[in-house]
Amino acid sequence: MANKKMNLAAIAGAVALCASTALSAADAPELLSGASARMLSETCAGCHGTDGQSVGPASPTIAGMNAEYFVEIMKGFSSGEIYSTIMGRLAKGYTDEEIALMAGFFAGKKFEPAKQDVDKTLAATGAKLHEKYCDKCHAEGGKVLEDEEYYILAGQWTPYLTFAMEDFLAERRPMAKKMATEIKKLMKKEADEGIKALLQYYASQQ
Repeated sequence: MANKKMNLAAIAGAVALCASTALSAADAPELLSGASARMLSETCAGCHGTDGQSVGPASPTIAGMNAEYFVEIMKGFSSGEIYSTIMGRLAKGYTDEEIALMAGFFAGKKFEPAKQDVDKTLAATGAKLHEKYCDKCHAEGGKVLEDEEYYILAGQWTPYLTFAMEDFLAERRPMAKKMATEIKKLMKKEADEGIKALLQYYASQQ
């Protein structure tokens, strides 16, 4: 009977060991609070979807976002430097360590382009505008590139990009100097129709 109990204990211990080693790095607690990268990322799922893959259309997909850029954006929301309706309040609830964990988690996820309707005629015009005004910073049609510190444009939800551009144009969100210069040129020559065409081009990038 004693041997049977010892065997059962050994089996239980082995199962527990296997279960613990099966946890991915994202699942394992990394902070004194017991929070893991996955646990923290799940607090974003209500708006940005599981693993940062938004089902849209007003919330952007953040899977695949450059980790340093993620941290920069979150700190901007928290400080109020970057305009937001909700994110400013939410960002204040995370520590620097928690933001860093989430940044690494989402950076390691694959970005999946949004499934949305595209105006092919406008997209064709937008392709030319992108090449003229945006390609120097947002290479390859704004796709996710290794170590790219710009926001994901290609395949991003068009309604979200529209709202974000409205904030930039209304000066509610700061633009980098290069972006401000090129957007000013685009708006002077193409006006709102140019922006619409540009965003349709990004929506077409699958």
